[in-house]
Amino acid sequence: MPRTPSPSVVVVGPASWNQLVVLDRLPEPVPHMQFALADTSTLGGTSAGKALHLAGLDVDTVLHALVADDDPGDRVRAALRAGAVPVREHPSERTERHLNLMTEAGERVSLYLATPSSPDSGIVDAIEDAVRAAELAVIDLSEVGAALVERRLRLGGETPIWTDLHDYDGASAFHEPFVRTAEVVFMNDDATDDPWALMQSCLDRGPRLAVCTLGVRGAIALTAAGERASTPAHPADVVDTNGAGDAFFAGFLAATLRGASLDERLDAGARQAVVALESAHLHPSVG
Repeated sequence: MPRTPSPSVVVVGPASWNQLVVLDRLPEPVPHMQFALADTSTLGGTSAGKALHLAGLDVDTVLHALVADDDPGDRVRAALRAGAVPVREHPSERTERHLNLMTEAGERVSLYLATPSSPDSGIVDAIEDAVRAAELAVIDLSEVGAALVERRLRLGGETPIWTDLHDYDGASAFHEPFVRTAEVVFMNDDATDDPWALMQSCLDRGPRLAVCTLGVRGAIALTAAGERASTPAHPADVVDTNGAGDAFFAGFLAATLRGASLDERLDAGARQAVVALESAHLHPSVG
C-alpha cells in the first residue's frame, strides 16, 4: 500500500558547523589549562536538527537556512544531503559556527564563532511565501525568524506556527513575538523552577499548547484548556546530548501529524530523543 503523503512542513532557522570539545568539567572563570577528553566537528543548529529528525520520520519537510559559499557551508550542505533533508538555501556572508564545550554529564557552553549576515527583505519575503504555502511552519529563534514573526503579528496569516523557546525564562523581550504568534511552544526547564507556571504564562499569550522537556525526568505538556500530560524519559546509552531537544520536538510533531493523542505524542518525542542521544551527531544519518 503506498504511503500517504505527510503534510508539508517548513522549518526555518539555524544550520551551523560546530566543533564539540568534551571536558571533564566546564571551565572556571580563571586562567588555567585543561585537557580535552575528545573533540569532533559536525553539523549543528536547532533547525537542522529538527529537519533531520523529521526527514528520518518520513515527514515531508523543507529546511530554510542561511548558508554561505564557504568551507563550513560546504560541510553543512554535505551533512544535510547525507540526512536526505531538502534545503532551500538563502545567501549569507558567512556560515554559522559554534564551539561547544561539553561534559559527559551533558553540561554545555556554546560559543558563537560566526553568525549569518542579516537577511535582506528579499530573503524574508521568499521564506514568508514558503511559510504561507506550507501546512505547518516551525520558526526557530534567529534573526530571520524574528523578522517573520514580527510580520505575522502585523499582517496575520493562516499557517500554524510552532516554535522552540529553548531555555526561556518567561520574560525575554526577544522571545515575546515568537510566543505571541505560535500555536505550539516548546521549551526546557533550564531557566525556571516552576515549568507548569512558565507554560501557563505562555498559554496566556495565545498558544494552544505548551511542552517543556525536563532532561532525564522526561517531559510535560499543558493545553489551553487546562489538560496536563507527562512522560518519563526513555532509557538511552548516551553518547552526546546535543540535539536531543530537537529530536523530541520532531518526534512529537510527527506523532501530531499522525493524529496521536497528547500522551502518545509525548512518548513519541521521548523515543525520538533517544535517537539523538545515542549518536555522536544530531542524527545517525550524518555520521
